[in-house]
Amino acid sequence: ESDMKHREVTGSLIERNGRYTAMLNLYDESGKRRQKSIALGIPVKGNKRKAIARLEELKREYSEPATKLEAIKKVSPLFADFLRDWLKITAPTIERTTWQSYKGMIDARLDSFFRERKLRLADVEPKHIRELHESIFKDGCNANTVIHYHAVVRKALQYAVKNELIPENVADKVDRPKKGKYLAGFYSKEELAQLFEVTKDDSMSIVIQLAAYYGLRRSEVLGIRWSAIDFDKGTLSINHKVSEGKEGGEHRIYTEDKLKTKSSFRTLPLIPAVRELLLVQRRKQEEYRKLFKRSYCADYLDYVCVDEMGKLFRPNYVTDHFKLLLQRNGLRQIRFHDLRHSCASLLLSQGIAMKQIQDWLGHSTFATTADIYSHLDFNSKQESAAAIAHAFEVEPAEEVLKEEVQEETFGQGFTMTMGM
Repeated sequence: ESDMKHREVTGSLIERNGRYTAMLNLYDESGKRRQKSIALGIPVKGNKRKAIARLEELKREYSEPATKLEAIKKVSPLFADFLRDWLKITAPTIERTTWQSYKGMIDARLDSFFRERKLRLADVEPKHIRELHESIFKDGCNANTVIHYHAVVRKALQYAVKNELIPENVADKVDRPKKGKYLAGFYSKEELAQLFEVTKDDSMSIVIQLAAYYGLRRSEVLGIRWSAIDFDKGTLSINHKVSEGKEGGEHRIYTEDKLKTKSSFRTLPLIPAVRELLLVQRRKQEEYRKLFKRSYCADYLDYVCVDEMGKLFRPNYVTDHFKLLLQRNGLRQIRFHDLRHSCASLLLSQGIAMKQIQDWLGHSTFATTADIYSHLDFNSKQESAAAIAHAFEVEPAEEVLKEEVQEETFGQGFTMTMGM
């Protein structure tokens, strides 16, 4: 066994506000060091010998094996407090939306779960992580929710391991539940045409149609600016996003040239129907600006998706209003994000290859696209079926049926002109 496991407690004296404080170095079984400071309350002037004697006493006290372990546990913060400290420390290194989701999970469940149990960072065991999983399932949540919570706890513990606050990450000893496959809801071409028709007079019509034609994420569609559209070259660049968050208890809108991944930055051809849509939207904006004069909001003049008063649509409003529009018009309920899935399913039905769909949607990996949409890829299955049938043919048939396969590309043959 290594000598590290039997390291003696060491210590030194420091001065704080004219009085001595003992700084002890405690070592756990794995040889990891923890520091503990104990205010001695002894004035610095003329009391050095007294302070040294007290320091030696403390070193002896904390050298007793049982006391030593207790001391380490006492030094360890409450895990609920540690989670909040970790969140503050990690904030500059992660996306704001990621930070908000971590904070939401700590506020909603993690803080109370660990605080009620008075668990310290050094006390957290695999059984506690399993209990957390069970409590989430008991509340009727699914496996994906458990996975998200597990990930936050694991990340926080990983930070503690890295900074030598604990010897190992106990979350790694607990199996996560299997991820449930989300089968996206999506609209058919006919349903989209109906949606466009019944919402054509709504101020959010442009948001809905752009999201469906291009399969855009909510933040991307709201981030489309006139300066990113080239009507001469016939291109639309996705290079900006609009998101929303809480700051100091108040809702705030964030506009930034920062997308989900590098692959999210993409330039797409202007679909003829969309060109018309955009020209109409530009005329409307000019009319509203003349109509409302000074009342018109001048902060977002470069943005395409604004309301009659020139204000940007709030991302959460888009989600809520979309749901309301479907209810009001008796349409089948899907989420706003499912317009993205609808676009992908239409592309697949037109025989567009999965790799091209990855580029169109701006997924960072082919695996992401394939994972979400492979169950819809009927064309490639038909090719496989034809190949198998051909392999088993005994004699060639007298008449060979020639199938004309039209190679459609986004630039030319991409036709999604759905009843405008």
